Amino acid sequence: MTDRLTSLTEIELPYRRKAILKRVDFDSGMSMVRLIIREGTRITQIDLDAETATEIADALTAAARDL
Repeated sequence: MTDRLTSLTEIELPYRRKAILKRVDFDSGMSMVRLIIREGTRITQIDLDAETATEIADALTAAARDL
């Protein structure tokens, strides 16, 4: 497997957690955004297509405005 990963950003979260965003370019030609959440030794990894990533970004922006 020769999928390419490109680091986009790392964000420090409350309670010593971290969110990491990477672009994943698969050999098939498909590209996705990989969201990695680190909580101590636990790692959750989710690959998102452009439509879903945009939907999540919009929902987070709306929620943050209401805080």
